Amino acid sequence: MKTYIDMIKSLLEENKTTGENHSEAMLHYTKMNLKRLERWLAKGSLQEDTVNVIKEINTKQNWTVLTEAWCGDAAHSLGFIQKMADLNENINLEWKLRDENLDLMDQFLTNGGRSIPKLIVRDEVGSSLFDWGPRPSHIQTIYLDLKQKEVPYSEISVELQKLYNKDKGVSIQEEIVAKIKEI
Repeated sequence: MKTYIDMIKSLLEENKTTGENHSEAMLHYTKMNLKRLERWLAKGSLQEDTVNVIKEINTKQNWTVLTEAWCGDAAHSLGFIQKMADLNENINLEWKLRDENLDLMDQFLTNGGRSIPKLIVRDEVGSSLFDWGPRPSHIQTIYLDLKQKEVPYSEISVELQKLYNKDKGVSIQEEIVAKIKEI
């Protein structure tokens, strides 16, 4: 995670973000999301069930997260994914930028779109165990409803941030833990 955060900070020093769009809006999102990510890393906590289930993983797993620095959903999810991976040496976590890994991204589309973040979990020989993302299911439902009602994205993003802040990473953990239990 430190390497990912350092990369974002380095890009921001050059007035850039990940991907090709380095507009003021994307830079603004990146700066905001970096603060959110760092806040969740510092203050977010894992539930007892999450800790217990993750610690019980006794085979090697490769966790790959497709993301971009400007992604608001990623800002609220990545810290919790990192905290989970840190609990067990059997988990190898790597971060990949979506726009630099479209072949992989296109294997894990959400409703036909390249929605991120996307957590892809494979066993040590590369067989897919499960994937998760781009956001907790209850937040996804609200997002799709607002999008269908043609609410402007600026309003949708504010609503999503409120939902994530209220949830405090609980749904992310519960959904990932449920998938781990199914393996």
